[in-house]
Amino acid sequence: MKTVHHWIGGQAVDGASGSFGPVTDPATGEVTTQVALASADEVDAAVATAKAAYASWGTSSLAQRTTVLFKFRALLDQHREEIARLITAEHGKVHDDALGEVARGLEIVDLACGITVQLKGELSTQVASRVDVASIRQPLGVVAGITPFNFPAMVPMWMFPLAVACGNTFVLKPSEKDPSAALRLAELFSEAGLPDGVLNVVNGDKVAVDRLLEHPDVAAVSFVGSTPIARHIHATASAHGKRVQALGGAKNHMLVLPDADLDAAADAAVSAAYGSAGERCMAVSAVVAVGAIGDELVAKIKERAEKITIGPGHDPASEMGPLITAAHRDKVAGYVAGAAAQGADVVLDGTGFTVEGYENGHWIGLSLLDKVSTDSDAYRDEIFGPVLCVLRAETYEEGLALINASPYGNGTAVFTRDGGAARRFQLEVEAGMVGVNVPIPVPVGYHSFGGWKDSLFGDHHIYGNDGTHFYTRGKVVTTRWPDPAGAPTGVDLGFPRNH
Repeated sequence: MKTVHHWIGGQAVDGASGSFGPVTDPATGEVTTQVALASADEVDAAVATAKAAYASWGTSSLAQRTTVLFKFRALLDQHREEIARLITAEHGKVHDDALGEVARGLEIVDLACGITVQLKGELSTQVASRVDVASIRQPLGVVAGITPFNFPAMVPMWMFPLAVACGNTFVLKPSEKDPSAALRLAELFSEAGLPDGVLNVVNGDKVAVDRLLEHPDVAAVSFVGSTPIARHIHATASAHGKRVQALGGAKNHMLVLPDADLDAAADAAVSAAYGSAGERCMAVSAVVAVGAIGDELVAKIKERAEKITIGPGHDPASEMGPLITAAHRDKVAGYVAGAAAQGADVVLDGTGFTVEGYENGHWIGLSLLDKVSTDSDAYRDEIFGPVLCVLRAETYEEGLALINASPYGNGTAVFTRDGGAARRFQLEVEAGMVGVNVPIPVPVGYHSFGGWKDSLFGDHHIYGNDGTHFYTRGKVVTTRWPDPAGAPTGVDLGFPRNH
């Protein structure tokens, strides 16, 4: 059986703890790989390696860093098919979706390649007689990233390229459910010429995470995952004096106004709710239908959802793959089973679905729940699966209030032909990312990603300008130099001046 180990100091390092976790092919249910789970001592070794590498990398030139980053980007482009196959094999998402994940990660590598612009400081001259003031940004030191299973390549690339470009060294703890893509990224970065120890990958579970959160030589921690874990990461790392950006869960709403193009809205709802089997923090999991359009909109969503082809991710005909684990599949199914008892109309029930020839896979079909109440479990909890809830509102104001009452504030969208209504929504809705006739408003790399309320813990969003600020700290330098004209008389070989 294949074993995934660690990457420390520019080379693969065998796990020494004796503990291993299973990595499963979600389409078959078969354990294909085991991953080494690091002990606290192994985490310490990775951090020590990163700290030693920082001594030279932290003072390296921007030219050296960007040269390596451009080579890394070229290698990523060459190997995107390979990385996508690793994602599909361990996560289960269809190949096209995996390719899209790699492409979105590449956007942040592009941003990091232009770090020379992002790190430009500011200078004010003559703030007083012969006094100048400059603002500069410097790296933090050793920083860490803890990333989720749902985007095993993209989310790490939201973190380490920018952190490294800013002059930090990095310790990555990827999800133990699908670790191979992250390890391959580290290998490619090393091949691009990244000095040993600048990027390290430590596989593990809670033991590894907790050690990173308390380690005195880790200056900052980036995290993407569920809200309960994000809250724990933020509280623990902050208590140990670390800078933290912890992105949590979501319950993303799509508000559909009566004037919207219902066909476009239905297409968007199906794509955003069921893409990647709903295992996205930006998935639309709640549609709010305003006015009398609810029945027609639900019918259109149902019609489209029934045509989605579910199958193994490597099959070109598949549009949606399995869920990551059998336990998660059963948890998602439980929400659907309990929805009717809590007052919802179960329009589509995806539980019990299977794929011929892959009966042991982690399969679940698409579920559509209508007339869902705001106090039901299916609405309140982040299900993280292919379950779409439809809620009804009589007016725009009622729909907006419903959305703003949610404890989550990650992303949201409005579908309308009315520019005034759209403008009002984008200003009044309490969420960090807003789409206008765009169901999944994930920002491009040079704008930052992040939510509000229980979807973000910490002051900084991820990547974009916020990412650069998170991975650096500001310093202001005030200087005064004596004017040569006032220097003591002595030997002067300069050209004589006329007065």
